Amino acid sequence: MKALQEVRSHLKEGALYRRHDVAAWSKSVDRHLKELVQEGTLKKLRGGLYYRPRKSVFGEVPADTESLVEAFLKGDRFLLTSFNAFNALGLGTTQLYNHTVVYNYKRHGLFKLGVKTFDFRVRPNFPSRATPEFYVVDMLNNIDALAEDRKAVLASLNKKMETFNKIRLSRLLREFGTLKSRKIMESVKSGEFGE
Repeated sequence: MKALQEVRSHLKEGALYRRHDVAAWSKSVDRHLKELVQEGTLKKLRGGLYYRPRKSVFGEVPADTESLVEAFLKGDRFLLTSFNAFNALGLGTTQLYNHTVVYNYKRHGLFKLGVKTFDFRVRPNFPSRATPEFYVVDMLNNIDALAEDRKAVLASLNKKMETFNKIRLSRLLREFGTLKSRKIMESVKSGEFGE
């Protein structure tokens, strides 16, 4: 019991822990983790990943998304995004998506971390931060997955091309865009964006 109390004393509210973090304070790490999860001190988010919930007047506060993804990937080289960001481009997209995409260098696939599911996508190149030009390229890469009318969105993009940084857009299209996206962009520029 004393050993478990010692481990508990190191766990800070709102922090994420991997099994090896807890192993530094425990000689029976698996038993202690199991007990800490059973008593509610820790929440198991995924194999080897745990969260010490922070309490608020409204109940438990979920883990911060960026910290959660960083702990899962064991690094900070990723970009979080969502199809919802396309709505801010002013191209007529209005749908809301319950879908978080994580561009990274390590993991690919759908992973449930706690109560949220993330779509991890391995990409050789992605920017360190998202810009409107990045969202245009990302939207073109995912155009077939959008609920909106493709022709209407591309017509709006054609009308708003002047509002985007052309150099940045070209670079991102070259580095991050798919071949299909580059072809779509050529059709947008020419105004011939049929199916």
